[in-house]
Amino acid sequence: MVEMHLSAVRVEIPSNNPLLLLQELSGSKRTLPIYIGPAEAQAIAFAQQGVETPRPMTHDLMRDILEELGARVECIVITELRERTFYSEIRIIVGTARHSVSARPSDAVALAVRLDCPIYAEEELLDAEGVILPDDEEDEEEGAEAEELVSEFRDFIEGIRPEDFG
Repeated sequence: MVEMHLSAVRVEIPSNNPLLLLQELSGSKRTLPIYIGPAEAQAIAFAQQGVETPRPMTHDLMRDILEELGARVECIVITELRERTFYSEIRIIVGTARHSVSARPSDAVALAVRLDCPIYAEEELLDAEGVILPDDEEDEEEGAEAEELVSEFRDFIEGIRPEDFG
């Protein structure tokens, strides 16, 4: 298993589909992109931002039930991709007993964010589906280079005179 962290929840353009990005903590920093539903994206974003709702949301309720029963979520694991659907497990400890509950990755991550528990992905899954995304620093450098090229081209165009074409 490879330890991951929640890198971002974004909306993919132009489809407007929410996308969960889990990035490995070490190594080559591969990212596992997982499409999720809008409600789950909102639930994860609320937890990240510390938004308190007047009544518990589903994932808050799950957290409260687990805590009330003395259960502890050890971790969540993104286990596989089967027929274009990701699968995950919530691994729970109650006393000395260990339990594993199947869950959608979006629900598992929404719970993990609320409980501050580790997120893992199976190595084979990450090998098959992980992608390496450019980091923000590289994006900024590329953006600055492109902006400089545009500026140089603009200066060139503004300096052209009709007689230059002779």
